[in-house]
Amino acid sequence: MRLINLVRNTAVIATFVAATAVLSGCGGVSEAQMLELKNLRAEVNSLQAEANSLRDERSSLERDIAERNAKLQQCERDKEQTKANLEKLPK
Repeated sequence: MRLINLVRNTAVIATFVAATAVLSGCGGVSEAQMLELKNLRAEVNSLQAEANSLRDERSSLERDIAERNAKLQQCERDKEQTKANLEKLPK
């Protein structure tokens, strides 16, 4: 969640910088402003890629957890069945 907010904030800043550059178009855009804008775009792209990677990792972990929970439930059912079968044995 923090990462998504960071990406969103960076995108807003990049948009603000771009809008400022366009609105102050009288003198044109300086090299420093273009470089800063390019750097901000690269940072936004990097953060978006990282966010996507983290989402993929989270999905993978959630699938692993679901598989383990299913195995645990199966073990519990097997345990209960075994316990019931043991109780049926003559003493």
